[in-house]
Amino acid sequence: MSVRAQAIAHGAATIVNAIALGRGIAFGLDLWTKAEVKLTNEAKIITGTISSDLEEKTTLIEKTVARVFRHFGVEKQFGAKVTTSSNIPIARGLKSSSAAANAVALATVAALAKELDDLSVINLGVDAAFDAKVTVTGAFDDACASYFGGVAVTDNSKRKLLQRLPLPDDLTVLLHVPTKKAYTGDTDVSKLATIKPAVKAAFEEAKNGNLWKALTQNGIAYSSALGYDNSIAEHALAAGALAAGLCGKGPAVTVVVPNAKLDVVKATMRSHEGEVLEAHFNSQKARVVT
Repeated sequence: MSVRAQAIAHGAATIVNAIALGRGIAFGLDLWTKAEVKLTNEAKIITGTISSDLEEKTTLIEKTVARVFRHFGVEKQFGAKVTTSSNIPIARGLKSSSAAANAVALATVAALAKELDDLSVINLGVDAAFDAKVTVTGAFDDACASYFGGVAVTDNSKRKLLQRLPLPDDLTVLLHVPTKKAYTGDTDVSKLATIKPAVKAAFEEAKNGNLWKALTQNGIAYSSALGYDNSIAEHALAAGALAAGLCGKGPAVTVVVPNAKLDVVKATMRSHEGEVLEAHFNSQKARVVT
């Protein structure tokens, strides 16, 4: 039996946020989260450390390991010590929870020397996200985009992966990351009832292949409902971005840029308070790395 394993899962960003509609679309980014799981003989004692943000709660880590243990019926045999590291800013809408759940679930399965199909691993992480109260819809769209890479079109209410699409290789993603955190579990879902028609329209645009138009429309709708200033997205679009809008429930903003316009769009975004991260599309699956 393997007593230690490591896994990596990548980040993701929103095209259509699933909270209002129950269906969502997300795409993979080359940001990453790594998890190392070490099994112990201290049954039921699971401890987590987020080495890249030591002040963050580790509930999701612990709930994810517990879900995997229960799935295999070994919760009375093992405990675990888990350490994660990541370059994904936490609680900004950038899918840090989905990436962490995927990486921890995959590493735990590997440490137990077990095997699971990809969607079963994803679903254990989604279950854990509900257990940890870090999600409203289960974020199945984010979890699939994080795990598989590319574009994931999902029905979150049914946990069904409807479609996967490839991504181009001639675009760059810029992320405007404010200093203030916003936790998904604190989102007032009642505010989103009025934007359901707009979000549905964005979802249909994306299904018809107009991904970047959908991202922008989704951002306008959610920014309005959640009280965010959409000016960063507007200024990025004016500077030449293909798409710009709120990522998840915010406060981060995703901007998709042709490489020829990268410098001018980046300069525009840096005129706003906050950090600007540069990322690229990801098409790699989550994987065990030891």
